[in-house]
Amino acid sequence: MARSVKDPRLNTRTSRVTLAARREPYWHVISTGCAIGYRRGAKAGTWIARFRDEGGKQNYEALGAADDIRDADGTSCLSFAQAQEKARTFFARKGRGEEVAKGPYTTTMALNDYFKARERRGSKGVKADTYAANARIIPELGNIQIGRLSSTRIRNWHFDLASGPKLIRTGKFASKQAVSVVDATDAEAVRARRSTANRVLTILKAALNHAFQEGKVASDEPWRKVKPFRGVDAAVIRYLTTVEVERLVNACPRDFRNLVRGALLTGCRYGELTRLQVRDFDVRAKTIVARVTKGQKPRQIALNDEGEALFNQLTAGKSSTSRIFNREDGDKWGSSHQQRPLVEASRIAAIEPAATFHTLRHTYASLLAMAGVPMGVIAAQLGHSDTRMTEKHYAHLAPSYVADTIRASLPKLGIVTDSNIVRMGT
Repeated sequence: MARSVKDPRLNTRTSRVTLAARREPYWHVISTGCAIGYRRGAKAGTWIARFRDEGGKQNYEALGAADDIRDADGTSCLSFAQAQEKARTFFARKGRGEEVAKGPYTTTMALNDYFKARERRGSKGVKADTYAANARIIPELGNIQIGRLSSTRIRNWHFDLASGPKLIRTGKFASKQAVSVVDATDAEAVRARRSTANRVLTILKAALNHAFQEGKVASDEPWRKVKPFRGVDAAVIRYLTTVEVERLVNACPRDFRNLVRGALLTGCRYGELTRLQVRDFDVRAKTIVARVTKGQKPRQIALNDEGEALFNQLTAGKSSTSRIFNREDGDKWGSSHQQRPLVEASRIAAIEPAATFHTLRHTYASLLAMAGVPMGVIAAQLGHSDTRMTEKHYAHLAPSYVADTIRASLPKLGIVTDSNIVRMGT
């Protein structure tokens, strides 16, 4: 925060009350071309910023009411120091040649600007975050001016989101959003809702921080005070057994089966697979290259013999720029074409809950971890920037000295009798 200037006439409400009421503000020059003014009214005054641009034109901005009668709150009622801080935001924006938004700058406007900035950077996940914002943020906070967003308002919204019903995916032309009430006695359901609330809070904070960095709001203090729920983002990893993998693959239609095989043999995400071209498969090196990835860094993925055989079959006789994975009709796989056939295949294969493409990715990594593959190697195959995420999800599956020692050393206590019951599907 920049150092505040002092002016005996404007520093305190006591000194300001002695000033005569007039339309022309009492100006204090902060720097060349930049000044802050106090306009004395009949009862209370207001703060005004003035900026002279390179062409000599004077630009004015109303900052807010002065704390002549009520205490300053940093948003609608400002002290001299707070008015200076808000004025500096105005000066910085005008100095960059940016137009100051007319009217209140709302949460919806901040979200839209944030998503546009991410799209310009080529950021991934914008579409999903936009859906989340439209469903969970804008209905409650969208019309509020971000300068008037309080910590209490954001905190209450965050809590209500965590305790509210879960949205259910509906058809494109559904007249009403379907919801599912969360069982408050189910610890895992509560954890999942709080985890979701944290993710949505992250979107809101990112948008508000972008607005603050762009000079659209004077302070980021209100949302900095709101903390996410703790201990709710523990990794909950579900993977398929080899028996389930076989059942699932056999239950898939032929064209979709190839995609599922590709996911299980490479750990690739759905979008990475559908973008693969024949030239991305190196026959001699037995690798594929995922060029468009979530981390925006191409990665090379090593194939085992089964993976090599699959890609040899799928690329034989095709041109180098042809897609490796296509639908039965020859068209490309769309961004949301995977879930329904995977749900249907899971139903046929008696896999409950239904597998997702992320389940296939987890299965690939989990099988590698259980085979003793180092975390660094798995991280490289999955495209993780380091091993932290990999260890969080898969380290507990890896063979370890502790687990092996316990299993070898703990004596049999004789408290569990033998049984002829055998678990199916392992």
